[in-house]
Amino acid sequence: MPTFLQEASHKRQALLDILFRNLTRLAAFTVLALLGAIIASLIVGSMPAIHAFGFGFITSSEWNPVTDQYGAWIPIVGTLITSGIALLIAIPVSFGIAVFLTELSPRWLRRPLGIAVELLAGIPSIIYGMWGLFVFAPLFADHVEPWLNDHIGTWPLLGPFFSGPPMGIGMLTAGIILSIMVIPFIASVMRDVFDVVPPMLKESAYGLGATTWEVMRNVVLPYTKIGVVGGIMLGLGRALGETMAVTFVIGNAHELNKSLLMPGNSISSALANEFTEAVGELYTSSLIELGLILFFITFVVLSLARLMLFKLAKSEGRGA
Repeated sequence: MPTFLQEASHKRQALLDILFRNLTRLAAFTVLALLGAIIASLIVGSMPAIHAFGFGFITSSEWNPVTDQYGAWIPIVGTLITSGIALLIAIPVSFGIAVFLTELSPRWLRRPLGIAVELLAGIPSIIYGMWGLFVFAPLFADHVEPWLNDHIGTWPLLGPFFSGPPMGIGMLTAGIILSIMVIPFIASVMRDVFDVVPPMLKESAYGLGATTWEVMRNVVLPYTKIGVVGGIMLGLGRALGETMAVTFVIGNAHELNKSLLMPGNSISSALANEFTEAVGELYTSSLIELGLILFFITFVVLSLARLMLFKLAKSEGRGA
């Protein structure tokens, strides 16, 4: 190839490389700009409520549109409790699914089960909510809540959390429905990270006489702990922001009860129920501030997750 053609080709490749780098930089900064715009709009929209209530908006339990008195404490507690219940149920179930798919399942069964788990993630949240309200809640009220009242509701410390009329809808029901929704996300991530463990490591442990549980605990989990934590945080992010499914089954009662069987409220369900009916600047601003608080909670949770992942990676380096 002549020299001038080579030089022209090199210049063209250099220009394309510059264009590619600038486009990727633009995409990254577009995400940051969009995030900043969302935060700014939430802050501006919530300023009337911030000026009216100050920090007391977070600690107050009152929510009365008639007197224009609003507080976010009950929705905040409901959001954290339902998300916590969801993770308590989803983490062990997702771990069991991932272990079975990667270590115990017959090869012919792995793909159908894996596809079924991933299909659960594609079901719209309103379908989960309708199923929870019309199918799960009646069964829960007739068969599970009476048993909880009779067998756990009489315990000294744990009893008050599982006592109350068997209505079927409430904080515990919302947490269970949320767990069903986040299981596909956590299980899929766990399965994928378990699959990247080098087979030689597992085969060596099996060759030394280790059981499947010992291989998972001593080989697979230490090798994939960062990915596992990332999958759990992905599920937590989904649980914190879920709206429609929670709105159907949480009861939407602006009350703070010790019993998990009683109706409650969450930030997302409060926004879904009241935003279209909000009349007046202060009412609308209070709902926008609820959204800002939910954004802040999610940001703090994800930041703590990143910090934990960083510490795990750092301690892993010191161990090496």
